Amino acid sequence: MDALNDRKDSNFVDKNYEDKNHKDRDNKESITENLENDNVAWTSKPLINWINSRRSMGNLDTPAPTRTQIEAAIECAATAPDHKKLRPWRFIVTEGDARHELGRALVDAAQAKAVQEGEALSEKTIKKTHTMPLRAPVIITVVTQMQEHKKVPPFEQMLSAGAAVQNLILALKAQGFSTVWRTGLLCNEPAVKAYFGVGPDDYVTAFVYTGTSPKDEPTRKPIDIESLVRFEQ
Repeated sequence: MDALNDRKDSNFVDKNYEDKNHKDRDNKESITENLENDNVAWTSKPLINWINSRRSMGNLDTPAPTRTQIEAAIECAATAPDHKKLRPWRFIVTEGDARHELGRALVDAAQAKAVQEGEALSEKTIKKTHTMPLRAPVIITVVTQMQEHKKVPPFEQMLSAGAAVQNLILALKAQGFSTVWRTGLLCNEPAVKAYFGVGPDDYVTAFVYTGTSPKDEPTRKPIDIESLVRFEQ
């Protein structure tokens, strides 16, 4: 930063810029070499390929993660970037008969929403809504618990919750389980918030459905990131 601010010493600036370019090229060559080398450590090519293989899988079945496996995944989720260590997220694990109770909360939310909009739910819609939580043996709901802090605005805490969800999903995948991150139009309706004990200024950010998929994860097509990124020097 001092070198960039010192406009009087142009030679030093030029040299610093050249050194930076050399380091960038060296780093890029090192990364490329690592990715192309079949003998690299788990921390490079295999891990990157493994992350890239993640897919959302619906309609999950048993076997489901055990309590120990769920707790291990939540421990990973809690390592998400978290400015000032506020831990602005909580995890509610729903399984077994409790899924039916969650389904009833979703129906209550759907009916209240329909009344507000001057509509009525059909029996088909009610049944479908009630059975939504049965699409997986375990649902891990991630909610925010915002903290007042002058240096950490609410949007940062929401992003931290999203990062926690991603860590949670990857940790479940690492233990052999499939997942799908669901929300939907009802997730932050009053009846659903009340069911989870979520305050008016907080959010249900994810229903992470998890279990075992009867299908293999489909291969992901390569993603062209050129239009998604800009490098500045």
